[in-house]
Amino acid sequence: MIQKNSYSIFQFFNYSLLKVHIAVMFFGLSGLFGKWIDLPPALITCGRCVFAFATLFFLILFSKERFTLRKTGHYFVFAGLGLLLALHWCAFFYSIQIATVAVGLLTFSTFPVFTVFLETLFFREKIRWTDIVAASLTVGGVAWMVPTFDLNNSTTVGAIFGSLSGITFAILQILNRKYVQIYSGKLITFYQTGVAALVLLPIASSTAGNFTMPDILMLIALGVLCTATAHSLFISGLLSVKVRTASIIAGLEPVYGIVFAMIFLSETPLWKEICGGMMILTGAVYVSTVNKH
Repeated sequence: MIQKNSYSIFQFFNYSLLKVHIAVMFFGLSGLFGKWIDLPPALITCGRCVFAFATLFFLILFSKERFTLRKTGHYFVFAGLGLLLALHWCAFFYSIQIATVAVGLLTFSTFPVFTVFLETLFFREKIRWTDIVAASLTVGGVAWMVPTFDLNNSTTVGAIFGSLSGITFAILQILNRKYVQIYSGKLITFYQTGVAALVLLPIASSTAGNFTMPDILMLIALGVLCTATAHSLFISGLLSVKVRTASIIAGLEPVYGIVFAMIFLSETPLWKEICGGMMILTGAVYVSTVNKH
């Protein structure tokens, strides 16, 4: 009996929690590509979407899942969500390029708080006083990280665009809320990355310049590992991991990213960024675990 229970626990850890942790590690690693790839954010995002789209195509094909959507109107909805995804990733990479990985990831991590307040507009859900406290803590954390409210300061601009990536991601998650009950995460991401790639292709082609082989390999890794694989692992892990647990693990994304940046980029976060980041993550993890859907 003891051996059986031990095996079950070991099996659960390997096939559920481990999947979620690996996915979040890949999410955190994605920020470093903004530094590694010396290309404009639109071009990085376009390349990421192209390779993610191709990978998801084969994943869906091999899983024998249908590519068609149930309603014609859903194609237009996913097209709009693809535009939003393109804006989100462009803002995210620009934030990291102009500031640091820590600033970009931490300000992006404000999205759970934005989600709570935006849901009141979309679904008329009630805001609790604890949500206001969490929001104040998060906004305070961003303000703490900003050295000066001057648009000529790179950290300030990076924090603004990082917060923009958080807002757009929050809207994306809210609008996706209805469709994850109908379609798989792979199919939703397949359509959205495809639209984002098409939208950004004209902009990307005009600023492409000369690609190098390292750039192409980096874009493949970003699209295949940090997008298609990471999303698939995270979604499959949720089949056995509770939403509360997954939310807490997802809060580790900037932590993983900052550690990777320290190792591979020698970027050490400033004391103000650490304090502000702790405030942001506290508020974000709280609303993620308390407000579940």
